[in-house]
Amino acid sequence: MNWLTRLFGKKPQLSAEQAQRLAVWRDLPAADLAAASDASRYVVVDVETSGLNMRTDRLIAIGAVAVEGGTIRLADSMEIVLQQSRISNRENILIHGISGTAQAEGVPPVEALLSFLEFLGKSPLVAFHVAFDKTMIDRALKTYLGLKFNHAWADLAYVSPALYPELARSHRSLDNWMQRFGISNFARHSALADAVSTAELLLALREKLQAKHILNFKALRDLEKAQQMTQWTS
Repeated sequence: MNWLTRLFGKKPQLSAEQAQRLAVWRDLPAADLAAASDASRYVVVDVETSGLNMRTDRLIAIGAVAVEGGTIRLADSMEIVLQQSRISNRENILIHGISGTAQAEGVPPVEALLSFLEFLGKSPLVAFHVAFDKTMIDRALKTYLGLKFNHAWADLAYVSPALYPELARSHRSLDNWMQRFGISNFARHSALADAVSTAELLLALREKLQAKHILNFKALRDLEKAQQMTQWTS
């Protein structure tokens, strides 16, 4: 093992077919972030993990659903469990409900992550508390595919209070905002169920977004960044 391997880690070994799938994804045209939201496809995502430590815990599942034309496309959704070599602890399983058997028999990580990329395409990503989801997905893609994932994200944890500043202090969790808008969840802490609830929140914010002329993904991210600055300086 040379010093480069020690510094950057072992390079993932992909089969020729897997490398070709990754190359096809890389070559897809970038999304137009200035295109009208109603004419764009956004992918809302949530993850389940072995814990909350972004440095040491592992990605267990990804749930994702597309929002296109102002509609949640349930037929355009995915949920995938990554095969685990080490099962998460009992307390963790009680949270997300992914059994030890389901973890052990999950999809091999390379195949699972390639499937996620193929589902995603180059559509922008939306989540609630992006930092966690992004870090866990980024690390898994780097570990298993050798991919540096430079993708566009928008965080509803900042967008929501930017639109409803009077609720900024009292509404900090996804559950708070779900309750505010009467959003139900068929299986809280299931990756797909939470992604669908986050997508419903995105649609619940639509009227306010339109009123403020936030009509594309670029404007959505600008609003998020402005809210981050507000929170950091307040």
